[in-house]
Amino acid sequence: MSDQKRGILTIISGFSGAGKGTVVGRLLEKYPERYKLSISATTRSPRNGEEHGVHYFFKSDEEFQQMIENDAFLEYAQYVEHSYGTPRQYVEENLAAGYDVILEIEQQGAFAVKKAVPEAILIFLTPPTIEELERRLRNRKTESDDVIASRLAQACAEAAHVDQYDYIVINDEVEHCVDAVNRLIETEHQRTQFNGAKIQELQRNLQPYRKGE
Repeated sequence: MSDQKRGILTIISGFSGAGKGTVVGRLLEKYPERYKLSISATTRSPRNGEEHGVHYFFKSDEEFQQMIENDAFLEYAQYVEHSYGTPRQYVEENLAAGYDVILEIEQQGAFAVKKAVPEAILIFLTPPTIEELERRLRNRKTESDDVIASRLAQACAEAAHVDQYDYIVINDEVEHCVDAVNRLIETEHQRTQFNGAKIQELQRNLQPYRKGE
């Protein structure tokens, strides 16, 4: 498969409450023939309704450790008592099949994946204002004031590194945000670095017209 057919890995991050899950879900729903969601591996047990290979790849601690030793993750981390990681094989297989793979992940993991896959693009989602971010967090009605304050403090820390992303997209209205993300990825496909085969074809076919020949 020529490199112009290969998919692009897109890493999407954003503040808690920015609507990342909603945007990614709608992107996959709207363009199912184009995108695949990266599926994480985890050592935690499946929750009600979760399926292996659909929501997560559920692994034992021993299996997860073996994957680390085999360099099978693009990134991995431990949260509370469980480990989570992005399996390299699943991402590579879908990119090779021509799908643009979407990875929704927090900042630390995003930068780790970018280091492993330099051609990946980083997109940061944010509400139009911090006031809107706080409103969305409060409208969840699932978190205490202390938790909301903690999430806003975390957003402050994350904001210091947003300039390391390739793009920032305002999630004001879901459909507009989804279309903006899709356009960015479509544009990335036109980069010369993803079109080496086409460039070589142009150069080869123009050889007979070189001056002096």
